[in-house]
Amino acid sequence: MKIILTHEVSGLGTAGDVVDVKDGYARNYLIPRNFAIRWTKGGEKDVEQIRRARKIHEIQTIEQANDIKARLEGVKVRLAVRSGDAGRLFGSVTPADIATAIKASGGPEVDKRRIELGAPIKTLGAHETSVRLHADVAAKVNIEVVAA
Repeated sequence: MKIILTHEVSGLGTAGDVVDVKDGYARNYLIPRNFAIRWTKGGEKDVEQIRRARKIHEIQTIEQANDIKARLEGVKVRLAVRSGDAGRLFGSVTPADIATAIKASGGPEVDKRRIELGAPIKTLGAHETSVRLHADVAAKVNIEVVAA
């Protein structure tokens, strides 16, 4: 099935790209979550609008990405969450929580969709996540999860 991506999807493409994926993946995952729309001849007009909006929000150059990477890696991020006696969290830490904590710690504003968690964070302690700033630049952010 041919679709137009409306958001960046890891391993598939960025907003405004026209890609061909399996029917079930598009119908059951991408379209219901508003990551994509079906490709039509009329939808081709939307592609330019999506690409213009993407250019406004994305980091333009590798130099900008490296500057933001240096700022991100220099920030100490502490995230206070509710936890049980054994140090296990009630739920898990989400990318939105991490983006808010980075901003509260004095770091740059980061889009939650650019934060990649290797595995869900469900325990207290130090954890490392990756923030994809540009196609060629990713920053490693150390997060200390503490009890609230």
